[in-house]
Amino acid sequence: MNLGKRLGGEFFGTFWLVLGGCGSAVLAAGFPDLGIGFAGVAFAFGLTVLTMAYALGPVSGGHFNPAVSAGLVAGGRFPIGELVPYIVAQVIGAIVAAGVLYLIASGKPGFDASTGFASNGFGDHSPDHYSMQAALVCEIVMTFFFVMIIMGATHGRAPVGFAPIAIGLALTLIHLVSIPVTNTSVNPARSTGVAIFQGSWALSQLWLFWIAPIIGGALGGFVFDVLFGSDDRPVVGNKA
Repeated sequence: MNLGKRLGGEFFGTFWLVLGGCGSAVLAAGFPDLGIGFAGVAFAFGLTVLTMAYALGPVSGGHFNPAVSAGLVAGGRFPIGELVPYIVAQVIGAIVAAGVLYLIASGKPGFDASTGFASNGFGDHSPDHYSMQAALVCEIVMTFFFVMIIMGATHGRAPVGFAPIAIGLALTLIHLVSIPVTNTSVNPARSTGVAIFQGSWALSQLWLFWIAPIIGGALGGFVFDVLFGSDDRPVVGNKA
């Protein structure tokens, strides 16, 4: 499939991830007194990836995340020459989704994006006030295992057709563990989209949510390839 169509798949997949995942946090997590809570938000993020991996995985490979694309490059599953276009499409999709979410959320009296808007943070802006060091370690380790799971679930010897389920459940588990620490990024595009509309502290801390997931993702892809071998299938347009 040509690059333009694959970039379109990455745009729409990342759009859905941000709208569904961050939208659940902004609109439904605490509504009105008994909302879905952070467990519900965790499942929402997992469901966005699961559904779009089935819908658009055959089109683009279903990365929807710059850290995943970087990890697949490091693991020999994706050409480095297409990394930047994929990341651009993912970031644009995330920003557009955050804009749509902002338009919806601003329809409620008293809405104020500066209070958080599902942004990622550390220190005073961590949900439970975890330090920058804790946030850095958490994001690296969680993204490392996320990419390891993606590499394994989409391997040529893995059961066919089940990869999106494993990947979606992995992202759910990651959120269940790390929402209290950083509000869970493991995805620089997701962090960027909402940070732009939060407009202050989220932008100043955004660097961590690019550096840590990219490092973790690249390590995950590299380690999986070294330990467990590469895949003979094409690098895009498969099960995830």
